[in-house]
Amino acid sequence: MERARAARPRLREDRVTLAHGAGGKATRTLVEAVFREAFGNPLLDRLDDSAVFPVDGAAGPALAFTTDASVVSPLFFPGGDIGDLAVNGTVNDLAVAGATPLHLSAAFILEEGFPVADLRRITASMRRAAGEAGVGIVAGDTKVVERGKADGCYITTSGVGVVESAPSGEVLPGDSVLVTGPIGEHGVTVMLARGDLGIEAGVASDTAPLNGLIADLRAACPGAVRRMRDATRGGVATVLNELAVDAGVAVALDEDAVPVGPAVRGACELLGLDPLYVACEGRAVIVVSGEAEAAALAALRAHPLGAGAAVIGRVEEEPPGLVLLKTSFGGTRVVDVLVGDPLPRIC
Repeated sequence: MERARAARPRLREDRVTLAHGAGGKATRTLVEAVFREAFGNPLLDRLDDSAVFPVDGAAGPALAFTTDASVVSPLFFPGGDIGDLAVNGTVNDLAVAGATPLHLSAAFILEEGFPVADLRRITASMRRAAGEAGVGIVAGDTKVVERGKADGCYITTSGVGVVESAPSGEVLPGDSVLVTGPIGEHGVTVMLARGDLGIEAGVASDTAPLNGLIADLRAACPGAVRRMRDATRGGVATVLNELAVDAGVAVALDEDAVPVGPAVRGACELLGLDPLYVACEGRAVIVVSGEAEAAALAALRAHPLGAGAAVIGRVEEEPPGLVLLKTSFGGTRVVDVLVGDPLPRIC
């Protein structure tokens, strides 16, 4: 496994597949073998949610910059729509970089014949989400393509923010792994909203802006936050695998400690899915020093978006690069990176 992970990624397919957009192994290979090979530079090579760079010399303030495309289907789903999803996704990518989001841009690709009423509904949702996050949508672009050349509406948002206290990036044995709330709600919601499965689960997307929650965490635990990632495509499992490989550590999870709502758990059991791989759009995975665990958990739970926060595991020294799960039955299994494409078009 170590030799395979250390090998240079090779894209073996002749054509792009849906799996290349699912956030797992195929996505990582596509990014490494095509985009990183073409555009590689010190900022991009970090493969973080945002690029962080100084604007006035090494001692000056730093900015975070990110971009995100939203291609969810259906466009409207319980708890949200493509509009607030686009805003929240970019805000959260900035927030987990330790930045205070400032401004967003939005580019729309619209299909000929798309209802103007739906477009107004989407832009109203974006306005509300931006207001909740405290950012402005200050620039944009619009393109219209022929009927049948798109799926109604695609949105790309970019954002910039000021980095006040970035995570240290150094993950050490003994650190604690937290998640800010129940996982898997967005992915399950979108999948069921398509109506193909005939399952009624009463679940809604968790899409939300996390910048306020993370600002409270940073204030409560100065210098103790190691790494933060929002668990979107590929879910919590993919985020933790990337962290384990990048830091050369092991992550030991406790299955009973991972918060999963009953509706999500039931839907996943019916469909043969593991909630650890199901996308969230309003949850972050956060690593803090072991000494700061209690303070971090209290700060998260004091915020409305963090009421369901939990400590789900620990960072360990061995075996490096692996995520291990202590199951409810007392056994242990490896939680690898997502393979395949169980949930297309979720964000």
